[in-house]
Amino acid sequence: MPADSIKSSKHVLDPIDRVAEILFGLIMVLTFTGSLSVAKAGKEDIRTMLFSALGCNFAWGIIDAVLYLMGILAEKSRSLHMLRAMRGTSDPQDAHRLIASALPPLVASILEPPELETIRARLQQLPAPPAHVYWSRHDWLGALGVFLLVFLATLPVVFPFILMHDATRSLRVSNAIAIALLFFTGYAYGRMTGRHPWLMGISMILLGVILVAITMALGG
Repeated sequence: MPADSIKSSKHVLDPIDRVAEILFGLIMVLTFTGSLSVAKAGKEDIRTMLFSALGCNFAWGIIDAVLYLMGILAEKSRSLHMLRAMRGTSDPQDAHRLIASALPPLVASILEPPELETIRARLQQLPAPPAHVYWSRHDWLGALGVFLLVFLATLPVVFPFILMHDATRSLRVSNAIAIALLFFTGYAYGRMTGRHPWLMGISMILLGVILVAITMALGG
């Protein structure tokens, strides 16, 4: 069995992951733009804020990508351990229990012993599992996607400070962009989860404001 045959259940950033990463990036950059006092801000203050926001999201993008890869490796390792344990037991009931534990609870609850036995038999027919699991190209693409989503979420919010000279006007446009992005993030999340999209869009704005306020209050 090839080393990459133990695969993660994750797609290259499934839709829910994409929403979460964009929200995270927005929250991080808003903690910087929200702390800017336009009444006192000069060019140097705005420049410092821009570099801080971009640098922070760049760093957190890397951290999130590393955590994503660690999660993938842990999931693959659990799958490999389950496969080895299932193939190593001579008790069919133990094998069935291991297979059921690896399935989504709803799916496992409707499978009958003969169906679990069919799965066990087919798994037994597979070549020997690899000694170790590794990251695949698919996994590295997912990590790159995590990094890009966290970092690129910064750009629309900071662009007004780059393109405009008036700090007050820049902050207003930046906040409007951030609110729009939060709304569309919530709207997309609502459609994916079967919730009311407009309600989820408004809720995401409120959630974003609350999270930014908490982060700023705690010195983040």
